[in-house]
Amino acid sequence: MTFIDSSLESELSKGLKEVEALLAEHIKGEYPLVVETSRHLVEAGGKRFRPMLTLIASHFGSGQNRQVIEAAVVCELTHVATLYHDDVMDEAPLRRGVESANSRWGNTVAILTGDYLFSKASDLLADLGPEAVRLQAKTFERLVVGQIEETQGPKDGADPLAHYLRVVGEKTGSLIATSARFGAIFGGASKEVVETLTQFGEKVGVAFQLADDVIDIASDSSESGKTPGTDLKEGVPTLVTLQILRSNDPKDQALKAKLSKPIPDSEIAATIKELRGHPALASAREYLHTLANESKAMLKDLPDGPARKTLEGLCDAIVNRTA
Repeated sequence: MTFIDSSLESELSKGLKEVEALLAEHIKGEYPLVVETSRHLVEAGGKRFRPMLTLIASHFGSGQNRQVIEAAVVCELTHVATLYHDDVMDEAPLRRGVESANSRWGNTVAILTGDYLFSKASDLLADLGPEAVRLQAKTFERLVVGQIEETQGPKDGADPLAHYLRVVGEKTGSLIATSARFGAIFGGASKEVVETLTQFGEKVGVAFQLADDVIDIASDSSESGKTPGTDLKEGVPTLVTLQILRSNDPKDQALKAKLSKPIPDSEIAATIKELRGHPALASAREYLHTLANESKAMLKDLPDGPARKTLEGLCDAIVNRTA
């Protein structure tokens, strides 16, 4: 992320260090295996997108404080906990470039580690007051409903793409919206600013996930740090593949048949090459660009300044990831 204001950049860097320190401290416990399994993904890194958004949002009020840091840690703990559960459901062998917890310790330990991290998030929440607890409960409800909807798939006759976008809103947009809302609330922003940042977080969160969809097809691993075609191997629907699957063009029939199931390793490279030349990829980029611009337009209602400019830059960065 590019920062225009060096003072804000310094504050955010300081805040992220505090987040990392509290993350490391808060997952400690008396059972060595639990600590080891919890640290596994926390220490594997990640973008820290959610806590960063919490910190930025606080600067629409009086800025970072202990409650803002704790709220940022709550959001990251919640996110990491969902990764443990997702990897079990997806039977994923890797996460953040390391062996997944379910591969190393088995499904039971991975699920319980996710539960443990949820409990640690709740422990921090208790100090942030009933409003924060209620917001987290509503967010958790959306996360679970989104996962169930993804698992069940669209109802007969429903548009799979519309269903997918709704799932992305529940599974990704919800927690990112909460991350922004927490920062605004505990930073002391006005009610109007809190609501605007919440809506922004929801929309930019969806854009953030859809950018990953495009990257899975369009980017080389050297550019993105991710292995291209991961979603194809697992048969996971994405913005790109769903647009092809809804196509009525006879030329797409063979590709539709291929995309209707997981792609074997031997066919991944050829399939990626075919998708990179398909109009659906350009269409997905265009949709993402529109979503990012809509997110940026929401920021016009916020006070001008370094925090707003940073969020505007974030919208551009999401699009640029897929260039």
